Amino acid sequence: MAPDLDTVFAALADPTRRRILAMLLEDDMAVTDVAQPFEMSLAAISKHLAILAAAGLISQEKRGRVKWCQLEPDALRTASVWMQGFGQFEPVHLDSFERFLRSELDPPEDPGSAS
Repeated sequence: MAPDLDTVFAALADPTRRRILAMLLEDDMAVTDVAQPFEMSLAAISKHLAILAAAGLISQEKRGRVKWCQLEPDALRTASVWMQGFGQFEPVHLDSFERFLRSELDPPEDPGSAS
């Protein structure tokens, strides 16, 4: 059964989880590697990952002693179809979604701060 829209949008509402998704666009990652750039406990990151997994946005699997996370590329399909119903949104493509996430996570450079 696919997660409902509320679950998907609730998972996407948090900036930490959006940043995690952006990281997973690059490649599968071990949970410890996902946690590394964040100033929070491994338990807190694990809770974020559980929310993303419950929303179907990522999957997790154990490889040996290490738990790995993988982006689920079709996970946004339901949300995309719902948004298209308003007729003012274009279909969500992973490339566009990646650009959106990067723009959200990488603040624009201040033109006055050029070195």
